[in-house]
Amino acid sequence: MDTQTTEKTAAAEKTAAAEPDETTTDAVDDSVDDALVPLDEQDEDEQDEDEEVASPEAAGIGAGAAAVVSAALAAVALTGTWTGKVVAERETLIGQIKTSAGGTPAQQIHEIYGDAWHSTALVNGVFALLALIVAVLVLTLPRRPAWVRAVAVAGAVLGGLGLLLSVGTYFDLFLSLPTTGS
Repeated sequence: MDTQTTEKTAAAEKTAAAEPDETTTDAVDDSVDDALVPLDEQDEDEQDEDEEVASPEAAGIGAGAAAVVSAALAAVALTGTWTGKVVAERETLIGQIKTSAGGTPAQQIHEIYGDAWHSTALVNGVFALLALIVAVLVLTLPRRPAWVRAVAVAGAVLGGLGLLLSVGTYFDLFLSLPTTGS
């Protein structure tokens, strides 16, 4: 019985080899068509196919980079920046200069500490707003990978939180400036 099965299989293979398969026929037709097309046109066709394949990846890389930038800006807005520190130091110096000739203790507190505090909140708020804008732009892009969307959502949430904290600090909603005991 095994011999009959082997003979039938061998006969089927010979028949299949004798009859051309559709895939082999298509491959032969394609190679004949390519041989008839000049080489310059073949290269252009291959380049067009390569560009079509590369463009979705390029869009994904740009969106991914923007999402990471958004998350980084949001983290910077929450932790503070060197720029914010420099602006605060400048405001402190200006406050000391303004009150050096004399000023009430309340004016000194406001000029030396309050303006520096508000300047820091303003700079951090700008970074938070930038993070939020970049994250929203990334989220509006079509066909982005899931990880890009996740990082952009994280950037948007952290940027929104940073913006709320900055606004609250700027308008003294969380803590108010100390007052003098008069």
